[in-house]
Amino acid sequence: MSRARLNIFIEPDHARRLEQLAAHQGVSKSAVIAAALSSFLSPETAERREAIVAHRLDSLSRQFGRLERDQNILVETVALYVRYFLTVSIPVPEGQLEAARAQGRARYGQFLEQLGRHLQHGRSLVRDLQTGGVIGAAPGAAGTEPSDPDVGSPA
Repeated sequence: MSRARLNIFIEPDHARRLEQLAAHQGVSKSAVIAAALSSFLSPETAERREAIVAHRLDSLSRQFGRLERDQNILVETVALYVRYFLTVSIPVPEGQLEAARAQGRARYGQFLEQLGRHLQHGRSLVRDLQTGGVIGAAPGAAGTEPSDPDVGSPA
């Protein structure tokens, strides 16, 4: 069987790894390169590679879909909260501004502590909503009570 002679240039790191592999396998560098090239050019390899890429793209599409759904839930949650807050908030009298600010700082600190505990335990409000079946449920409906005892506790 005749062979074609090629002179190729490869990265120094690849040359070192090729040398090590050939020595470890007990074959020539040409044999390693020929086997790699044969595998790379094989139609079965191309089909397998295509299937792997398609599978990975499907997986990424599903992940993107979940991210999009979770983001939509987050946006709706914030929008509803802002609308509710702006609807029920009354102006604070001038003499009570400092007390209101202090209470706001305390509540924010409690919020951060609760959030930290929630994240530390690996819990997710979106996941709680999905598994509890409360997405789209009316407030106070069965299964809509907060699972965190700190939620809704007075500040």
